[in-house]
Amino acid sequence: MEDLNKYRENPKTSYLFGLYENLLKEEEAVSVLNENDASMKELVNEELVKIKEQKDVLKKQMDNILKSEEIEKEFPNEILLEIRAGVGGEEAALFAEKLAQMYKKYSEIQGWLWSMINESRSALGGYKEATFEIHGKGVYEDMRFETGVHRIQRVPETEKSGRVHTSTASVAILPIRKKTKIEINPVDLQIEFSRSGGAGGQNVNKVETAVRILHKPSGIDVRSTSERSQGANKEKAMMILMAKLEALKEEEEHKKFADNRKNQIGTADRSEKIRTYNVLQDRVTDHRIKESWHNIPSIFGGQLEEIINALKEESKNDSSIA
Repeated sequence: MEDLNKYRENPKTSYLFGLYENLLKEEEAVSVLNENDASMKELVNEELVKIKEQKDVLKKQMDNILKSEEIEKEFPNEILLEIRAGVGGEEAALFAEKLAQMYKKYSEIQGWLWSMINESRSALGGYKEATFEIHGKGVYEDMRFETGVHRIQRVPETEKSGRVHTSTASVAILPIRKKTKIEINPVDLQIEFSRSGGAGGQNVNKVETAVRILHKPSGIDVRSTSERSQGANKEKAMMILMAKLEALKEEEEHKKFADNRKNQIGTADRSEKIRTYNVLQDRVTDHRIKESWHNIPSIFGGQLEEIINALKEESKNDSSIA
């Protein structure tokens, strides 16, 4: 007998399953009529056909709901985007901000919701590090391959001799999953509260709303400063921590099977150099798939479709890529 518990126990399908159960009872009652009165056989069979058709429709609806849940479990519609300046001092921080703006513009094109969680600015206004939340259909499926080290080669505006400067920034894409097996012991957390300050000391919050959480066993340190209340920032910081612990667990799993993988696409390795933006040659090269694109101003303007689609296509062709 088919296991129907998956429909009964899922909140999204429980109502439809109630209707399905009613049809099962109705089907049983009609079948009894067939046994007791042979003259009603034709009528009963017609009724049973109708009931079966209704059952099939409900079952298809429930299966589609469960299937969409599985897809969302693999590719959730909410992510955290972390960007940190790497090698190159102030230039790296300015590059980190440029990457953030690029992803923000791409998010706007896709119709995704974008919000800042925490940012730390450099002296020239770039990002030393920043964390953003992006929410929208297909966001993780599109953005999952952006994790890694991005490198830019350009002549800085402050460079009088025209020397090409190379700087880097690291990107991490962390999916936010509604269901997680990660359990956190409150004893393992060190929670601190502080005031949230605006740019240049403006609009400094007089209440300690900013939250920092340190997960002592892993050493993971997260912050949230964007919300107006301490409680909201604490909730946001916990969400970031859960996502980071999930990513850490997945990264450890990937490393176990690294030898069996043909390439590094999708391994969430933040230390891997994945892409170079050569401004002088107007060329962006993704080193994992050895492809290049031109028109850097357009790419920094959020036109990432070609790059993202090429990576998604490569992941489909490579059966070893998760």
